[in-house]
Amino acid sequence: MSIKAYAEELKSALHQYPNFPSEGILFEDFLPIFRNPDLFQKLVTAFKLHLEEKHGAGKIDYIIGLESRGFLFGPSLALAMNVGFVPVRKVGKLPGECVKATYQKEYGTDVFEMQKDSINKGANCIIVDDIIATGGSAAAAGELLEKVGANLLEYDFVMELDFLKGRDKLKAPVFTLLSGQEEALKN
Repeated sequence: MSIKAYAEELKSALHQYPNFPSEGILFEDFLPIFRNPDLFQKLVTAFKLHLEEKHGAGKIDYIIGLESRGFLFGPSLALAMNVGFVPVRKVGKLPGECVKATYQKEYGTDVFEMQKDSINKGANCIIVDDIIATGGSAAAAGELLEKVGANLLEYDFVMELDFLKGRDKLKAPVFTLLSGQEEALKN
């Protein structure tokens, strides 16, 4: 099965919620994929196929999952690829010495952390998350990898809100499995 065929099947499982969490937003819920083991496996397989086609087998050392939805499929993808998984968390959630990166949210700022010794210098990494919107949190995760001396090969997302142009903030290639929203919800 091709990546495109997997994507079409996965896209059909999404549920849409207009005006959630606020007016003008069309929320595409990808959680139904996880309720069905066959679809969950297809999600992981589609990302694995993409990464092996793009980077070759054995070229990736770590999958980096962003809190919190990157935790839903990042560990499964890492296991399927026989690589390590490293979480990026909100500030104050990880023990030990951490590197930090601040990013802009709609109303204010937030901070991501990663344990400083979790990734070897020069390791090849892929950052995964459910959705790219403004790109702020993904860019902060990329900054964390820079701080520990790792190589960021690419960012991988399940979906993208194209109209927010978040990929423009990112310093590495971007792969989105499912076609994104090209414009905001019209009222």
